[in-house]
Amino acid sequence: MTVTGSTSRPPDTQAASPEDTSSGLRPAVRLREVSKIYGSGATAVPALDRIDLEVGARELVCVVGASGCGKSTMLNLIAGLDRPTRGEVEVEGRAGLMFQEAALFPWLTVSRNVELALKLRKVPKAERRERVAQLLETVHLHDFGHKRPHELSGGMRQRVALARAFAQDADVLLMDEPFGALDAMTRDVLHDELETLWLSRELTILFVTHNVREAARLADRIVVLSSRPGQVTAVLDNPIGRPRRIESPEVGQLAADITARLRQEVRRHAQR
Repeated sequence: MTVTGSTSRPPDTQAASPEDTSSGLRPAVRLREVSKIYGSGATAVPALDRIDLEVGARELVCVVGASGCGKSTMLNLIAGLDRPTRGEVEVEGRAGLMFQEAALFPWLTVSRNVELALKLRKVPKAERRERVAQLLETVHLHDFGHKRPHELSGGMRQRVALARAFAQDADVLLMDEPFGALDAMTRDVLHDELETLWLSRELTILFVTHNVREAARLADRIVVLSSRPGQVTAVLDNPIGRPRRIESPEVGQLAADITARLRQEVRRHAQR
């Protein structure tokens, strides 16, 4: 899928060069000079400014940045839910989405919510049942398939949403702060489950988060966006081997380095 906008550049902005934009893998997602402006004239709001980014096949890349820097806007452009004002977005294969809210259908059971993604893809019924059972086992909900969403905790509902996201069999999974509303312990468990599913499926994940420790825990690379309009100020390789623990000193040190970059960017934005 390729989505394009106008090719002309805005005359009053200047993009920063990222430290690194190459993973060495075949690109699954590529953004070339992507800008997004909402509105026009004096009331125009620039959300993204000349984003250049490549995400390699089978990579898990996290995107961090201050509130309002365009992280969710970038995911919407990649998903094809919106079009860039300028530049080009390329995605190899199908993209799937997972949001902060579980967005489950309240009248369907847990199993039926997960099965729906398979049914829409016309997967045969017998295969659907097997796949649902496997996914619920992976997210530790194998005994809850008959329950409805209102009977589950917030963390359990998000596990169902995670299973449903992987049931889409998308080539690229876009995750917009999916664990942001959860407590630290539940979030840590879901990190493990996400990593297990990702490694077993060999798909590409682009994961937006405000939590720098989460990014350091999960990512192969971390993309740092500037304050609005969002620009790529750095792409950091994660040198920490897997498996990782969010409480480890190595994760803490990397998170501190990312936080320092973000603070510097916030200060620079405040001085404009």
